Amino acid sequence: MVKRFYEAAAVVAAADGFTVVLDGRPARTPGGVSLILSSQALAQAVAKEWAAQGDIIDPGSMPLTGLANAVLDYAGSGRSVMIDGVLAYAATDLVCYRAEEPTELVERQARAWQPLLDWADDTHGAGLLVTRGIVPVTQPAAAQAALRRAVEELDDIHLVAVSAAAGTTESLVIALALVAGRIDSEEAWEAAQLDESFQRERWGEDAEDSLRRERIKADIEAVERFTVLGRD
Repeated sequence: MVKRFYEAAAVVAAADGFTVVLDGRPARTPGGVSLILSSQALAQAVAKEWAAQGDIIDPGSMPLTGLANAVLDYAGSGRSVMIDGVLAYAATDLVCYRAEEPTELVERQARAWQPLLDWADDTHGAGLLVTRGIVPVTQPAAAQAALRRAVEELDDIHLVAVSAAAGTTESLVIALALVAGRIDSEEAWEAAQLDESFQRERWGEDAEDSLRRERIKADIEAVERFTVLGRD
């Protein structure tokens, strides 16, 4: 818990981008790096998060700042580690693990997930295999290599976005589709929460679970916004 130590947050142009400043001094990441972003729109959105803080700074209310911090602190020096972490989701991607029953759930998964797998194959040459139940499937080496190429080609902002989305959705395919604009945040959330939504329809809502789902939705929306603003 950190008390607010500044009056105003703003953005100033710099030689290498746009700096978020607090009372005229550069804001810094947890790693001590000046908060300088290449996108003016993204820098302004980050500054608004700082400006909106109360007496106590709440990092949980600053998702864009958190993602920007990750770009500056990890995506450069720790890029290879981040890529390996992202690719780990390819081995157990959510959209590759289908239910055996009931029929309605099986059909819903096919309608929501198969187009994403087809997109990954058509766009990246990643032909992932599908399995039923809890039986593990070993993905083809060629498909995993294709996904590695796709992730390695991402710039730092989009790599962080994919990393965050994959961690939230447990799916590299959903994450790549979201960051590429193939699906929006609502579609990504629905795909990631398909099984949970089906169970809620059958057994009703749980207050704690509802809060968890809302947090997941907010995280996915933040990734989408971060990606769009980062294109400026």
